[in-house]
Amino acid sequence: MRQTLIAGALVVASMLLAQTASAAEFYVVRDTTTKKCTVVDSKPTSTTTTVVDNGTFKTKTEAETGMKTMKVCTQ
Repeated sequence: MRQTLIAGALVVASMLLAQTASAAEFYVVRDTTTKKCTVVDSKPTSTTTTVVDNGTFKTKTEAETGMKTMKVCTQ
């Protein structure tokens, strides 16, 4: 009985971890006032920031690298 409960808990925990990892997205956004680009972990909902180009990435490192190649972010 105890082994079944532990196995079930491990399955649930691994499913939750997999969902969290696959759901993580990072966005390169540009502030319309300051004209500066930043990387954020949630899609912007305000009108003062906009997602740059196709600025959606799976990891923060990819987003930071991508930001360096975006023309509006390097000016």
